Amino acid sequence: MQFFEQTAETASAAEGYGDLPEWNLTDLYSAMDGDDFRSDFNRIAGDSEAFQKRYSGQLETLAKDSADSLGEAIESYERLEEVMGRMMSYAGLVYSSDTSNQKNAKFYGDVQERITSASSHLLFFTLELNRLDQSAIEAAMKKSPRLANYQSWIRDLQKDKPYQLEDRIEQLFHEKASSGRMAWNRLFDETMASLRFDIGGESLSIEPALNCLQSTVRAKRAEAAKEIGKILSENGRLFTLITNTLAKDKEISDRWHGFQNPPDSRHLANRIEPEVVNALVEAVEAHFPVISHRYYALKAKWLGLEKLSHWDRNAPLTKFDEPAFSWPEAKRIVLDAYSGFSPEMAKIADRFFERNWIDAPVRPGKSPGAFAHPTVPSVHPYVMLNYLGKPRDVMTLAHELGHGVHQVLAADQGLLKSQTPLTLAETASVFGEMLTFQSILERAENVDQRRLLLARKVEDMINTVVRQIAFYLFEREVHLRRRDGELTEEKLAEIWLDVQRKSLGPTFEFDDSYGSYWSYIPHFIHAPFYVYAYAFGDCLVNSLFSAYQQAENGFEDRYFEMLKAGGTKHHSELLAPFGLSANDPGFWQKGLSVITAMIDELETLEDGGDHA
Repeated sequence: MQFFEQTAETASAAEGYGDLPEWNLTDLYSAMDGDDFRSDFNRIAGDSEAFQKRYSGQLETLAKDSADSLGEAIESYERLEEVMGRMMSYAGLVYSSDTSNQKNAKFYGDVQERITSASSHLLFFTLELNRLDQSAIEAAMKKSPRLANYQSWIRDLQKDKPYQLEDRIEQLFHEKASSGRMAWNRLFDETMASLRFDIGGESLSIEPALNCLQSTVRAKRAEAAKEIGKILSENGRLFTLITNTLAKDKEISDRWHGFQNPPDSRHLANRIEPEVVNALVEAVEAHFPVISHRYYALKAKWLGLEKLSHWDRNAPLTKFDEPAFSWPEAKRIVLDAYSGFSPEMAKIADRFFERNWIDAPVRPGKSPGAFAHPTVPSVHPYVMLNYLGKPRDVMTLAHELGHGVHQVLAADQGLLKSQTPLTLAETASVFGEMLTFQSILERAENVDQRRLLLARKVEDMINTVVRQIAFYLFEREVHLRRRDGELTEEKLAEIWLDVQRKSLGPTFEFDDSYGSYWSYIPHFIHAPFYVYAYAFGDCLVNSLFSAYQQAENGFEDRYFEMLKAGGTKHHSELLAPFGLSANDPGFWQKGLSVITAMIDELETLEDGGDHA
């Protein structure tokens, strides 16, 4: 049985992507050697040292005698952080544009060292602020509107207080990062960007190689999968060393700071209670059989296979190549979807296209994946993609623009208050994806089109929820076992494959080539335990979107207020206006039920729909 049909005309449409935009970074600085950058680079260390000399040891006196002056001190601190954030954003974006360029790499490394050195003079400030008597600082905020402006930031900062160390020890951890954790991050990035995969007679970098796993030709998918596994395995000794080193580095930091479990520092940074994350993880694990196991059994049937290999996981569900979307088409699809929800939202997103805030082409040496970087409130966010015209690339564009809109709206809070925890940072991005999906789904012309769209969305949600929680389980096991000694490449592969079997289900068969796939996931290196934020955001948005569909009026205003809040409110405060609570045991069930309902419909269409 052939499950999905497309016409040859549809499949061959849009051979090119159009002119893909490359970002213009001059809104940050004119050039790497520009006078504006040199000025900030040369003065930031002196300005930071002068700040330390002025305020170190003075905050308690200011809180008692001059609340306005304490507010002024925070404003000065924020301005310095803004300059350093601007410099680091510029260097990071230049570097991610081409990590293989040695000039870029040196520039990034030099800026990172200068910022680390300068910011060491500012470490005392938040530590000393947190040592103030809470009643004294509350009283000071009542006296001074200038200080009270930072009330949410101060109260949020106090959550770190139980894990603070003496100033000199914190300074040591901070300064050693540039020759420790950050250096290993850079080694990973440059190594991954330099890898080449020989597939179909072409030498490909990691992004185009992974894209081959979406080929309509199974033999090409198999070839690509085995080649990716082979090259990753050949570099496995290095990736194993990086992983072991960073896991040990984290264990040392956690032990000194008093974190009991490996994910706890991430939970604190995300301002999320461990029990809320545990409830999410347990709920998703319990749903493995009714979501991923059930869906992939359907997919095997659609593909005419008894078992799926790992290279079939993202196989297209059409017998023709999926249509390639040109850049103008992708732009129109996303902006139309955004506009259907809110013209203001579409207007903000359109700035990214019109003002060159997006870097879309695939280039040798360019960082893989996609991101939206907020830079600093005085500038604007930038979006990076590796656009290959696939339907998933359109959804990635919708996702990253959701981040961008969120970052623009939160910028009015200022640097210290605009920074949103990762769990809530995924809200706008996943909501943007859902808007785009629903807009496309409403235009489905027949059962086969609806079936194809639903299946794609289910796969995306499985990748966002099931796969990310599987990543979290892998990370947690790796960090726990690392406490007992180094892990071999074979042990890492064993943990990886065990988690994949549990999460993807009995429909899958895994060969040896898949055992090294853990090593290309950048989140494990750059942001340990980041991954559950995707599942959190997806389930949250599923519930939020249901509230939107049922709301009579006022939803848009409440949604925008949530985004504008930045980091000033706890998740419970942000969700309350929508009648939602992540502390409710049924919250995660509600979010996951959206996915199971889509699979229910696919099974219904399978049984009663028109089959090709």
